[in-house]
Amino acid sequence: MRQKMLLISLAALSVLVLIALLMLAWRMSEARTMASAWKQLQGPASASTELFSRQMVKDLPDAARRYFLFTIAEGTALRQVSEIRMSGEICLGSKADPACRPMQASQILASPHGFIWSVEAGTGIMHIVGSDGMLADRSWTRFWLGGILPVVRAGGDSNHLRASFGRVVAEAAFWAPASLLPGKGVDWVEGNTPNQARAIVRRGSLTQTLDIDIADDGRPLRVLIPRWSNVNPEKEWRLQPFGGTLAEFRSFGGFTLPTRVDGGNHMGTADYFPFFRARVESITFP
Repeated sequence: MRQKMLLISLAALSVLVLIALLMLAWRMSEARTMASAWKQLQGPASASTELFSRQMVKDLPDAARRYFLFTIAEGTALRQVSEIRMSGEICLGSKADPACRPMQASQILASPHGFIWSVEAGTGIMHIVGSDGMLADRSWTRFWLGGILPVVRAGGDSNHLRASFGRVVAEAAFWAPASLLPGKGVDWVEGNTPNQARAIVRRGSLTQTLDIDIADDGRPLRVLIPRWSNVNPEKEWRLQPFGGTLAEFRSFGGFTLPTRVDGGNHMGTADYFPFFRARVESITFP
């Protein structure tokens, strides 16, 4: 009887080890796929060697013109791809019970082509690793508990892609302003107030409106988009306000960019919950 129980225990242990190895192989395969996508997003970095000039924005609405003159110094190389290292908090709960966890993340942002946000959050048994990303016409959300147990798997459909494109455009206003200069796929129009800049960004079949609240000196204070999202009690895909507040600006290679960004869903409403609280450690341009 004892020998039989030992054999059963060894068989169960073997199955658990095999499952763990399969999960690890799955995660490593995803890591390789993400690394390949990161390299592809670096591609547009060499697409332009232009230098910024006030002439490029002289015909824009006043608030948009002030935004660019604040964020990009005269003569700066127009780097359209940014790599950002950040720490802070990611809150996985609700407004009433935020359940915030410390996070460390690296991000590549190449508007309008896509982004990858690779993050580690939480500690101990609640340690989560994974990524949000978009590349061309595909997007994903993949998170693993403890590095081996898949807990969030989303993407691969038009709703998720549309939501991801919203994030690309909103965060371009934070950390990649050169990618929003007027030209192919980007139009600037008058905002609702003299201190609001409004852009319409297009990529293929995707279109995203972007509003930026601008201080008198051109400093961007808040970014707001109507984002395609299902983060609502009904879990229904629809447009709803999403955005972030920007503070603690520093200079990075001729760009003046925020190092403190708090953002979340339902911005401007009573349901606003800043679940993303980033503190930028570095911004570089590949």
